[in-house]
Amino acid sequence: MKILVTGFDPFGGEKINPAIEAVKRLPNEIAGNKIIKLEVPTIFYQSADVVKKAIEKENPEMVINVGQAGGRGAITPERIAINFQSGSTPDNSGKGPKEGKIQVDGLDGYFTQLPIKKMVTAIRYAGIPAQISNSAGTYVCNHLFYEIQYLIHHDYPDLKGGFIHIPYLPSQTKNGRYPSMSLENMVVGLTAAIKAAAMC
Repeated sequence: MKILVTGFDPFGGEKINPAIEAVKRLPNEIAGNKIIKLEVPTIFYQSADVVKKAIEKENPEMVINVGQAGGRGAITPERIAINFQSGSTPDNSGKGPKEGKIQVDGLDGYFTQLPIKKMVTAIRYAGIPAQISNSAGTYVCNHLFYEIQYLIHHDYPDLKGGFIHIPYLPSQTKNGRYPSMSLENMVVGLTAAIKAAAMC
């Protein structure tokens, strides 16, 4: 099985994004499944276009998008993508999102096809903090999550997709105000999550 795993590039003035750093360090094969790694821009709509083209090219059976969620202290598989975007922070194009629906004819929300409970159990078994999240926010992370779910429901009914948020790296939280996680632990946790997802 082919599994496409994506990670966002740095944004918001940061020099690093743990999402793409962790994705780049994943094994090329997990539980016999080929891992295709892809960096995506932190830009509304453009991020989804990049992933859609990769889906067309690679024809994976599963797509897992990884993003940074500053302030969280655990790896958090997302339950649902919502049809709404907003945010005061400009994306990497320098523009903020147009507040409102992502897809006019889309459902209010789409649930992930991934076995998130089993994924959380697997991450914890590997010794890494994890919990299910019921909110992917309204920024580029949720936008990408929703766009891929919309694509799945309209064009790829057999494709499984989902989103995983990871914490800050320690280097991003030198003031000690937010929790963080080492890159090594992120890779261990994501590997465990992907293995659990692939086995279902």
